[in-house]
Amino acid sequence: MDAPSSPAGEPDIAHVASAFADPRRTRVLMALADGRALPAGRLAEEAGVAASTVSNHLAILLDHHLVRVEQQGRHRYYRLASHEVEGVLEALARLAPRTPITSLRQHTKAGALRNARTCYRHLAGQLGVHVFQRMLEAGWITGGDGRHRPEIAGDRLSAPGKGGQYRLTAHGAAALAEWGLPTKALDQRRPLRYCVDWTEQAHHLAGPLGTALTSRLFELGWISRGTVPRSVRLTPAGEAGIAAIGPTSATA
Repeated sequence: MDAPSSPAGEPDIAHVASAFADPRRTRVLMALADGRALPAGRLAEEAGVAASTVSNHLAILLDHHLVRVEQQGRHRYYRLASHEVEGVLEALARLAPRTPITSLRQHTKAGALRNARTCYRHLAGQLGVHVFQRMLEAGWITGGDGRHRPEIAGDRLSAPGKGGQYRLTAHGAAALAEWGLPTKALDQRRPLRYCVDWTEQAHHLAGPLGTALTSRLFELGWISRGTVPRSVRLTPAGEAGIAAIGPTSATA
């Protein structure tokens, strides 16, 4: 007869939190926050961590179940262990103070991230806000104007939006289907998720549709990875495609 299992105690928050206490480890996690799987060398480069120490930091993150590793041939690739880790990073980002910019390199990085970046697998920054605004103006999405309204509960900077006002319209679903987005992402019955962009203080698309849209824009070559981690570049093809968003796009 099997011995009865011991009852579970309180969650050991301090144990998990200790993995976030080193800024080098948080930079590693942030470098993975756009959903990619990266080898240790690339992670060290993107996170600004010495190659000689990144293995030790990854071992700690693995031990705390914050990342997982995948073997592909002779190479090992690391990615965030779950969406829950993304949620923790989002929550910490809302609580953390902004660091001052003290160098030209930091200024260049901050500018690149404000222009266009991935925000936990969806498009953010000026480009993300612009695309969302174009979709609203074209009638692809309805239910709001895309503006941050601090007087409304749940509409907080650098946070997932709590309102359920946004919906994908039939016209928008048809237009995005022409772009090649999967049918499962084009649900018109459920409210769309959004984030209040912390640099632009306006809404950008999030959730399953935001993730599917960003993934498809990469596939189409409309956006590409920038040299700054999490930054995105708009290509000429993408500039033309986004400029064409409009009421007649789905039937053109």
